[in-house]
Amino acid sequence: MMRLSRTFPSLLALAVGAGSIFAGTSAYAQDWAKTALDKSPRHREYVTVEHDGRKVSTYVVYPEIKTKAPVIVLIHEIFGESDWFKLQADELAAKGYIVLAPDLLSGMGPKGGGTDELFATTSSTDPVTKAVMGLDAGQVTADLNAVSDYGKKIPAANGKLFVAGFCWGGGKTFDFATHRSDLSGAFSFYGPPPPAAAMAAITAPVYGFYGENDARIDAMIPQAVTDMKAAGKFYEPVTYAGAGHGFMRAGQAPDASAANKKAWEDGFARMLKEMAAITSGKKMSRVMSSKKAVVVAQAAAVKCHDTAGME
Repeated sequence: MMRLSRTFPSLLALAVGAGSIFAGTSAYAQDWAKTALDKSPRHREYVTVEHDGRKVSTYVVYPEIKTKAPVIVLIHEIFGESDWFKLQADELAAKGYIVLAPDLLSGMGPKGGGTDELFATTSSTDPVTKAVMGLDAGQVTADLNAVSDYGKKIPAANGKLFVAGFCWGGGKTFDFATHRSDLSGAFSFYGPPPPAAAMAAITAPVYGFYGENDARIDAMIPQAVTDMKAAGKFYEPVTYAGAGHGFMRAGQAPDASAANKKAWEDGFARMLKEMAAITSGKKMSRVMSSKKAVVVAQAAAVKCHDTAGME
């Protein structure tokens, strides 16, 4: 039985240690993202979603609109619930969506906390990334199901449910589509696909977003296209020229390369366009009847993190 409660926000070698810690910090605590988030006029809160004796801290952002809205369950990178991740949730809410961004590391900290507590132990993302890669796949799916159920019961929700994620979360997004039959769409950003045998259970259209300069994940795209076609499912991967791994985050940073910035802009716009079309019903016949291989747009590449244990 799922129970819900609500609360409001309130060492490496010396020669390389400093650089490593700085890199880890920049991946988790982005001052530019926090500054932008602090200026948001939207209502934001943390809720605790409880299921099977587990408590999942979930960041929720509401749009400022007068009608009911679709729900997006947003899945974090291997860096956990970072400042950028919360900013992305806020920016999607700004476009008219209720966004639920669970910290899937809830309860994994030394004192029962999540991402923040793990990061605070060393001011490095090392404990966070190790904890993410150690998460049990079944637990992640159960967490996402509980958060999705919570989202659909929000009085301001209109019944549409989307899932989207980045890097590790991109893989989990594709995988979650094999477990959740009421999804309206899945948006997988530079993450690996699930096993071919699992694809038969997918009922929602799956959209892939990949960067040209990240070959490890891109090498999986052709087989994913083949497997999704064989399963009679809709899969549309697009690759963004010159972009590297994590371009949705890197593309918003003050020092973003031109290619990453454009990939972020185009990827965000594409996601919004597809969700709007699905929500309006304009794409339903196309999605449900799609049994042809989709064309991979332009080049290919994405470098998510480790794919071990992603299935």
